[in-house]
Amino acid sequence: MRPRTFVPSAAAASLVLAVLSAAPVGAAPADALRAAADPLPLEDLVTGDAVMDRLEELQAIADANGNSRALETPGYEASAVYVEEALTAAGYTPERQYFTFEDLVVDELSLTAAGVAPADDLYAAEFSPATPDDGVTGPIVQPVDQLRQGCTAADWDGVDATGSVALVSRGACAFSVKVTNAMADGAVAVILYNNVDEPLNPTLGAAGAWVPTVGLSLSDGQAILAALEGGAAAEATYDYQFHVDEFETFNVLAQTPGGRTNNVVMAGAHLDGVEEGPGINDNGTGSMAILEVAVQLAAAAETDGWPDNAVRFAWWGAEEVGLVGSTHYVDDLVANDPAALDDIATYLNFDMVGSPNYIIGVYDADESTYEAPVEVPAGSPETEDVFTDYFDQIGQPWVDTEFSGRSDYQAFINNGVPSSGLFTGADGQKTAEEVALFGGTEGINYDPNYHSPQDTIDNVDPTALDIMSRAIAHAVASLADDTFAVNGAGNPELTALTAETRCVNGTAVVAVRATNDETGWADVRIATDFGQKKFTKVGAGKNAYQSFSTRSASVEAGSATVSAYRWNDGDPRHQYYDVPYDAISCG
Repeated sequence: MRPRTFVPSAAAASLVLAVLSAAPVGAAPADALRAAADPLPLEDLVTGDAVMDRLEELQAIADANGNSRALETPGYEASAVYVEEALTAAGYTPERQYFTFEDLVVDELSLTAAGVAPADDLYAAEFSPATPDDGVTGPIVQPVDQLRQGCTAADWDGVDATGSVALVSRGACAFSVKVTNAMADGAVAVILYNNVDEPLNPTLGAAGAWVPTVGLSLSDGQAILAALEGGAAAEATYDYQFHVDEFETFNVLAQTPGGRTNNVVMAGAHLDGVEEGPGINDNGTGSMAILEVAVQLAAAAETDGWPDNAVRFAWWGAEEVGLVGSTHYVDDLVANDPAALDDIATYLNFDMVGSPNYIIGVYDADESTYEAPVEVPAGSPETEDVFTDYFDQIGQPWVDTEFSGRSDYQAFINNGVPSSGLFTGADGQKTAEEVALFGGTEGINYDPNYHSPQDTIDNVDPTALDIMSRAIAHAVASLADDTFAVNGAGNPELTALTAETRCVNGTAVVAVRATNDETGWADVRIATDFGQKKFTKVGAGKNAYQSFSTRSASVEAGSATVSAYRWNDGDPRHQYYDVPYDAISCG
């Protein structure tokens, strides 16, 4: 729930209400109210071993269903059933949110470069346009940097790529950066070859206007390079054609039966994988981590009760074809239930949390390392702090990862919902500094098996999985207990506030009304220049109402002060509202 703006009733539509956060004299300062006293210690209950057991089940599902858990496959259906059965056994009532969407189906995909027809699988880059009907043909050019990675404009100095097909190595920067630089030099198509001997399935990003781009394996790239060195004609022909088809799939959603439903904490991970493999690190790890958190949260609630805020868990469908499931979820709220979107306090995203050459990465919402290429919603840096403070407290090194929006939090941040998340790395290369922090191997990808058939249970690092699973549990428990630092919620909220003047037997009267918008009771005090009234333990949805005589035939315009009080694990929480009223003369 983001901070709300009070809208006066029709009777007071011309008036302005200011919702004040100042504390009364003698109250604790706001900083002292930022953290709840005793969130559930979920990080002690959610272990990497337990999540690994769930990943074994996902691997068995993939093994039994053609080594894939992609959308519209039996493997995806079986994965969803597994999640639903675990949730139901824990006491949740999971629901499927079905949706249809259009996506492309490849009709033609072929490449010949320097006389070489690649032997391994080709993958058109995600968001790549098609070529002309007869393909695109042009001279082969390469960037001039030593590793042929083309990550800066200077890497194309002295190269005339006009009308060419650029041949570029994977590594050191995002695929979109490589293609952007090649396009800026005039390339009309780009061939990206892997830096490990696996097929390459690159993605460019939906926002760009790209040239046709294809990925291929290291061995195929090396074969093309060898042919060029041997004097083969430096020419390539690439043909990529597709049509659009309609698909149907679903998200799986479950919410705690307890907690405030007007201040919901969301945790999400995509459940689908790519067609080419079982998708265990990407993104079985995130999916199974939040499943174990949900199960352990329910178990702890049996003795400790549900936290103050409801928690909604989401397993997104169709992420691998363009973040479709999470976007549908948010767009549906925007169109049909915007108040429910406003009730989401913050969204936590977990996409790959067990990479074999891992980093412990936190989305850089405060932009302390990376300038975000998207607008960062207010409250996101404070959500990031929940993760980083936890890591600091336990002495766990961590690094920032770019707050890019390139996962299922994109639709949330586009609509102003505070967000953060964790990431152990995908196709970027590990640096020497990161090796010093986390171990592993410098110069190779965080996940060399990203989007490949080798993304199996053996592709998951148990240490990374344990660290991240516990951090997820800690963040969910902390925010479920208290989101005050993120959005100011936790202070009791009132709604339907009105202050009206009227005449009663020739005397001006000020009548004030407020409704308790909490799921539990709140103390309410109404104060005017003509008296005050305290209401003790006003129930959820109940009204506090008082009429005050001015003892005069007229009254000037003014305002009543309405305050609400609650306690969160012993911490006092209060909210003040100034409610204006009109002048009136009864003479």
